[in-house]
Amino acid sequence: QVQLVESGGGLVQGGGSLRLSCAASGKFVSINAMRWYRQAPGKQRELVAAATSGGTTNYADSVKGRFTISRDNAKNTVDLQMNSLRPEDTAVYYCNALVLTYVMTSVWGQGTQVTVSS
Repeated sequence: QVQLVESGGGLVQGGGSLRLSCAASGKFVSINAMRWYRQAPGKQRELVAAATSGGTTNYADSVKGRFTISRDNAKNTVDLQMNSLRPEDTAVYYCNALVLTYVMTSVWGQGTQVTVSS
């Protein structure tokens, strides 16, 4: 069974920075895309950033220029560096990975809370 474990959330003042980390463990053949999503209270879960195994990245317009996604294929980890945080970035952040075992499976982490105060 594949697991994703996130860390690094917390409370930060507006304009500050946080770094989220996500590590995959278990038995799998490979990991395709690794992504960060977030869900604010009363809102739908939205894609924040994604990184393919080949190094291609993309970002939601709302975080471009402030957030950076990076992954280490050898360690099966993906990080999200968040700078210039705003109160509207407050949400539970989830790591997601497309993992090849016997089939391609979408795996989710448990989520980590990020709270940005004004």
